[in-house]
Amino acid sequence: MDVNGATVISGHLDVESQRDLAAVLRVVAEQAPFRQHETRFGKKMSVRMTAAGDFGWVSDRRGYRYAPVQADGRPWPPIPEELLVLWDEVAGCSRSPQCCLVNFYGEDTRMGLHQDRDEQDFSCPVLSISLGDDALFRVRGVERGGSTQSVWLKSGDVVLLSGKSRLAYHGIDRIRFGSSSLLPRHGRINITLRVVD
Repeated sequence: MDVNGATVISGHLDVESQRDLAAVLRVVAEQAPFRQHETRFGKKMSVRMTAAGDFGWVSDRRGYRYAPVQADGRPWPPIPEELLVLWDEVAGCSRSPQCCLVNFYGEDTRMGLHQDRDEQDFSCPVLSISLGDDALFRVRGVERGGSTQSVWLKSGDVVLLSGKSRLAYHGIDRIRFGSSSLLPRHGRINITLRVVD
């Protein structure tokens, strides 16, 4: 399905694969705990984040950026093999992802429209995987103005931002808290894989 240029692959992961991914992400979170980052304006973000790979993503008063280590100086855990296999299946990119960002959306959590433009090689896509509760995903073009399109993402759905949509503005308006039983306390996990440099 095309949503303003973004490719949405509904139901790409079956329930067993979703459970396996949730389990390996628990291991990632043991090595790199979820954090609620601060924006450069001093406001706490509503999502909680962690990462795996050569780089993680951090935010504080100095701004948004990729970092090769966690706040305590430890390296980020490696990207789980299951996600590398999924990248090879779907991304259509000869390069391997260097960063796996993991966002947790609780009740009343959202993510405003934004572009993924802190990377250097825009020829490589951003691959997004949804686990858990449904989320209303909104996509606009690459310009600030213009119309948007929205679609409800369900657990197991995959989204690919590539080509003309690589720099599309996108965000999550809301989640249907409790709509999935995948996570024991509900909520949504969004995983994004990308090449950084």
